[in-house]
Amino acid sequence: MPMLKPARSLAAALCVIAAPALAETNVVTSLKPLTLLAQGIATADTTITTLVPPGSSPHNYNMKPSQRRALDDADVIFWVGPDMETFLSRLLTGADFRQRTVSLALDEPAMAESEHADDHDEHGHDEPAEHEGHGHHDHGEGEDPHIWLDPALAEDMVEKMHKTLAQQPNADTAALARNLKQFKTRLAATEAEIRAKLEPAHDISLFAYHDAFVRFAEHYGLNLEGVLTLNPELTPGARHIAKIQDQLGQGHHPCLLTEPQFNPGIWEVITEDLDVTFSTWDPLATDVEAGPEGYFEFQHSVADAVLKCLPEQAKH
Repeated sequence: MPMLKPARSLAAALCVIAAPALAETNVVTSLKPLTLLAQGIATADTTITTLVPPGSSPHNYNMKPSQRRALDDADVIFWVGPDMETFLSRLLTGADFRQRTVSLALDEPAMAESEHADDHDEHGHDEPAEHEGHGHHDHGEGEDPHIWLDPALAEDMVEKMHKTLAQQPNADTAALARNLKQFKTRLAATEAEIRAKLEPAHDISLFAYHDAFVRFAEHYGLNLEGVLTLNPELTPGARHIAKIQDQLGQGHHPCLLTEPQFNPGIWEVITEDLDVTFSTWDPLATDVEAGPEGYFEFQHSVADAVLKCLPEQAKH
């Protein structure tokens, strides 16, 4: 077998040395829905770790030492913001992580002080304000932080993720750009599919356990008539319960969308002796398979939960 000439051998070796290797990017996300969004655009050299495990609350989760180490090793940390992952607020806003952390929360003005005051005066801390006109709330104050439920806002979140990942050292910017374009195309197709499949559900009176469902309902024009509690950590007050019971009793095929993360005791008491349909949905995408298609499957899973409210599929 002929030997390579020394000059050619040296040139080949120099090319290998000069070719920059794409460095692996370690990404940590606070919640699985954010992981699904990141996986929709991430390149093969990206490792994504999720902090909050299935069935746990993002409000009061206690991290394990291994998860703290994952944060220490992260190149980028994506979270919604302090109104959602309250257990991370002090840590991620501190000096150790501030420069690596990207909040995906909306840049929207906070609720006016007078609105807060009026809400507290009328309802007190255990009396959540009535959900009127599908207004946004986060567990009692400000904007609803469940922004990943609205596909239009999810697209904004993915664009912010893309911008951040493209700025990482040796990032494959061409692949990231292709993935972003494909994600947007797939998202538009998914949205059209869901609008079509939800058409029969627009006349149903929908009720949700807490305000996580608001953004999805608004985006797809669903009839969300009431929310049992704006703060799942607190028991709703007697006046609010009475109002919800009255709304349930007058609703058109009323259906209550429950969530697996919360104790069913509250809604079982509220709906006792009422003809109400139940359907379970999961805003944290616990059972959705991770991967590039995960977010689209998640959106379909929420729509499928709504379709189980239809009279022909209803479970009481």
